[in-house]
Amino acid sequence: MPRGTLAPETWTAAHERFEALGPTAQSVVREVAKAMEFDREEYDDRVTGDVVETARQAMFAEELAVRVDDAEAFEAWRAETAHEVHVVGHEAADRVAWHDAPATGRAVAATFGSEPEAAVATVRRMAFNRLYREELCDP
Repeated sequence: MPRGTLAPETWTAAHERFEALGPTAQSVVREVAKAMEFDREEYDDRVTGDVVETARQAMFAEELAVRVDDAEAFEAWRAETAHEVHVVGHEAADRVAWHDAPATGRAVAATFGSEPEAAVATVRRMAFNRLYREELCDP
C-alpha cells in the first residue's frame, strides 16, 4: 500500500492540487510565525512569498504516493511500466521506495536497507524536484 495519496494522472490534476495548497500553506506559515512570536515588523520582513511557496512545495511533496516494497516487487513493477525510471542508491539494497508520476510518464526510486521513512522522504524530494518542479513552479 502506498504512503501518501497523490499521483496525478494529468498535469491539470497536478496543477489543481498544487494551486489548492496555496491558501493552506499561507495559513500554516502564518501560524508557525505566530508560534515563534514574530511581531508585525518581523513577520513582514521574514515571511515572504518565497517562504509561503516553499511551504506549498513541501506540502505537495508530502502528499505524493510512494510505494515501499522489496527489490523483486520493484523490478516486477518496472518490467510492466513504460515510464522512464530514475533510481538512486546501491543496486544490492533489498528494499525500494518509488513514486510513479503518470502525468510525467516518469518515476523516481531510492533503494535502501533500513529506515523506510528516510527513503520515502528522499523519494518525495526527488519526485518534486525532478518530475514536478519545472511544470508547477516555472510554467
